[in-house]
Amino acid sequence: MIEKTEYTGLERHGLKNLARIYWDMPTPSLYEEAVRRREGLLAHLGPLVVRTGHHTGRSPRDKFLVREPTSEAEIYWGEENQPMEPEKFRLLYTRLAAYLQSKEVFVQECYTGAHERYRRPVRVIAEYAWHSLFARNMFIRELDPKVLASFQPDFTVIVVPRFHAIPELDGTNSETFIILNLKEKMVLIGGTSYAGEIKKAIFTMMNYYLPKEGVLSMHCSANVGERGDVAIFFGLSGTGKTTLSADPERYLIGDDEHGWCDEGIFNLEGGCYAKVIRLSPEDEPDIYQCTRRFGTILENVAIDVRSRRVDLDDDSLTENTRASFPVSHLPRIVREGVAGHPQNIIFLTYDAFGVLPPVAQITPEQAMYHFISGYTSKVAGTEVGVKEPKAVFSACFGSPFMVHSPVVYARLLGERIQRYNVKVWLVNTGLIGGPYGVGHRISIKHTRRIIKAILEGELDGVEYREDETFGFTVPKTCPDIPSEILDPAQTWDDREAYRVKKLELARRFQENFDKYQGRVDPQIVEGGPKG
Repeated sequence: MIEKTEYTGLERHGLKNLARIYWDMPTPSLYEEAVRRREGLLAHLGPLVVRTGHHTGRSPRDKFLVREPTSEAEIYWGEENQPMEPEKFRLLYTRLAAYLQSKEVFVQECYTGAHERYRRPVRVIAEYAWHSLFARNMFIRELDPKVLASFQPDFTVIVVPRFHAIPELDGTNSETFIILNLKEKMVLIGGTSYAGEIKKAIFTMMNYYLPKEGVLSMHCSANVGERGDVAIFFGLSGTGKTTLSADPERYLIGDDEHGWCDEGIFNLEGGCYAKVIRLSPEDEPDIYQCTRRFGTILENVAIDVRSRRVDLDDDSLTENTRASFPVSHLPRIVREGVAGHPQNIIFLTYDAFGVLPPVAQITPEQAMYHFISGYTSKVAGTEVGVKEPKAVFSACFGSPFMVHSPVVYARLLGERIQRYNVKVWLVNTGLIGGPYGVGHRISIKHTRRIIKAILEGELDGVEYREDETFGFTVPKTCPDIPSEILDPAQTWDDREAYRVKKLELARRFQENFDKYQGRVDPQIVEGGPKG
C-alpha cells in the first residue's frame, strides 16, 4: 500500500472525510472494481466494455476557463474559451468537495509529456474505477512505488460524473461542466461520463503552458520510418489521424497530441483513443487487435451480454464508439515517445463538399493559412448533436483545445517549417464524386497509398498542376492511384455543379479568415484561395 502524507495526499486539494482512497491501482485491480461496481462488462478476450450514458461525445458548450489575473490577458476568449468568474468556481468546488465526503475515489498519478524537460505530473481523482483505468491508459505511467509515495502533481483533474452543476447558481450552460483553472492548475469535470473530456482537458492545459516555453503543442499524430524520417498528421477526430499513423511499416510515436521543441517532437500521452465504429481487421489490423485485448476500454461498443462478444459495426448507441488502450498494445511503437524533427507534415481534412483533391502540396505560407483555417467536417458522434458531417473551420485543427490565439500556434509552426525545411501536404480523407449525400468517401486503401508515396518521396519527381482556385499544386500521377481520382472534377457527373461548389468552399475560407485580417502577415493571407 502506498502511503501518502497530508501534503502529498488529497487533503491538499481540500478533499476530506473520504470513505476510502484507492491509490494507483494496477489494471487488474481496476477491472475487478469496475465489474464489482457494475460500471462495465468483461468482454470476450478481455476488453472492458462501458457506457457513458447521455454524453457519448465531448460537450464543448459546457467547457469554461476561470477568468483570473495571471492568465486572463493571454486567453483567446470566445465560444470555445468561455469565462467563469473565480467566485463561481470556488462555490462549485466547495459543493463538489462536500459531495465527495463519505465516498470512495480512485487516484492515478501519471505524467503528460514524454520529453523530460517539458513533462508535467498529473493527478486524476475519479469517482469511477474505469475512469481511473482510462487515465492509466492514456497518460504516461509512474510505476516506482517510492516516486508515487512522494508524488506532487502539477495538474489535478477531479472527475465526478454523478455530481451536477446548478446552472442558475453556477453560471454554467447545463448541469454538465468542464472547468479549467489555470492559476490553480486544476480541472473539474461533472455531469458527464465521457472519458475523452479527461484527456482533452489536460491537453488544453498543455496548450496554454507549452507555447509560453517556446514549444508548439499540436493536435496531431506522429510516426517514424526505418530511416528515422518523422511525419506528423494534423486533423480533427474522425479524419484518420490514428488510422493513418498506425502504419504497419512505420513506428508510432503517438496518435493524438504532441509537442515540438528544439530537439524534435514528443508525445504528450501514453495511450491511444481510437474511433472503432466499423473497424476493419483488413484495413486497420493493429487497432482491431487492440479491441480484443485485456486492458483496453471499449466505450459505447455494443456487446452481447450472454456471449460477451462485441459488435464493432453496431452504432445503436453512437457513431463515436471508442477504444482506449496503452500505446504499448501496438506492435510497432517508439517506446520513449520522442523523435527528431519531421520531414513531412500532413493536414488531414474530411471535405464534406467533395471538391478538394486527395493530395496537394502546399507552400509554407499556404500551410500557415490552412493551419489557422483548420477546414474539415465534424464527423457524426464526436460532439453532442452532430448527426452527420458538418463543414467547419477549427483553427489549428483543434480549436476547442487551444487557449491562446490561433496566430500564436501558427507562428510557431511557420518558424519550424522554415527552419527545418519541412514539406507540407493537404490530404483529403473525405468525399469525392460529389458533396455529402451524393459523393462517397475516398478509399482508405487509396489514402494509405498516397501517404506512402508522400513519405517515400515518390511524389517528388512527378508533374504537378496548380489549382486555379486554391493555388496549391496537385500531382498528376501517383503510384497505384487512378489519375482521375487525383483531379476531383473528373469524379463529378456535373462539372458545373463541381465548379459552383468549389467556389462556395473558397468563399467560406475567405469569410472565415476575415477575423484574422490585420493580425497575420500579408503573405499568409495570400496563401488562401483566390476564387
